[in-house]
Amino acid sequence: MMLSSDIGIDLGTASILVYVKGKGVVLKEPSVVAIDRETNEIKAIGEDARLMIGRTPGNIVAIRPLRQGVISDYIATQKMLKYFIRKATGRRTLRKPRICICVPSEITEVERKAVEDATYEAGARDVRIIEEPLAAAIGAGVDISKACGNMIVDIGGGTSDIAVISLGGTVVSNSIKVAGDDFDDAIVRYMRKKHNLLIGERTAEEIKINIGTCYPRQDVLTMDVRGRNLVTGLPKTVTFTSDETLEALREPATQIVDAVHAVLERTPPELAADISDRGIVLTGGGSLLRGLEELIEEKTGINTITAEDPMTAVAIGTGKYIEFLDEMGE
Repeated sequence: MMLSSDIGIDLGTASILVYVKGKGVVLKEPSVVAIDRETNEIKAIGEDARLMIGRTPGNIVAIRPLRQGVISDYIATQKMLKYFIRKATGRRTLRKPRICICVPSEITEVERKAVEDATYEAGARDVRIIEEPLAAAIGAGVDISKACGNMIVDIGGGTSDIAVISLGGTVVSNSIKVAGDDFDDAIVRYMRKKHNLLIGERTAEEIKINIGTCYPRQDVLTMDVRGRNLVTGLPKTVTFTSDETLEALREPATQIVDAVHAVLERTPPELAADISDRGIVLTGGGSLLRGLEELIEEKTGINTITAEDPMTAVAIGTGKYIEFLDEMGE
């Protein structure tokens, strides 16, 4: 039987990662819940529920209880959290865990309170909230306690958080509701407009991962995409190229670059000088999109790198934040 453990949770729109002190990231599952509409009963959570998206009978719906980084379905979020905490820690705990959970930087007080309450209801003894860019910085190995400016761009599923961090806090930040999900939506729209082909969310995500790019490439990648022809209503296969994804993803990628630019404009000059020396660090699953580094570098003139393991940076940082607070004596 184990005593209580410290847990860090990256509560993302697309996936939830749980970090347990001493063990690292122990769980990574999609933040999806399948609910029976007739009985309001939860049928599946996480990966099992994701496989049901777009494939469920009428009475069962697969929903994402978090939209654009905030809770849109409180009860489903609370049950999902409870399930993941239990799965990560095992049921045999003597004390309730201390949980540190991350939220987008521009979240309102009401939204922050909802996250806190849901975490307490899910079985936490103590809840600490950390802003996503701070967690991402810690997870990416940046020493945030120094008086030195670091710029973090965390691109998740529902939100992109951009922040300049110095002395353990956020100096300038911006959070925009354009991220990985918007890349998928842009591909769906493009396929409909250009090829008269209707595809689902999961297919769009596969295209993004396999051949998606937002910066011109020398070698062109291709992929066969199946969907429904909007003219005949029959299944149809189209060969899609990375050049077309460049066109499809131009708008959301530009919005992210513009947001980075806007934060740089508001950064105090001393910190701006630090950033131009140290570069911009990208984290989050959305930062894995090909060409994003090059695009930001071209538009800002600042060296841009992606963190070593961008997907887990926020979860690791959230978990380590508790240790950081212990050291500060809070």
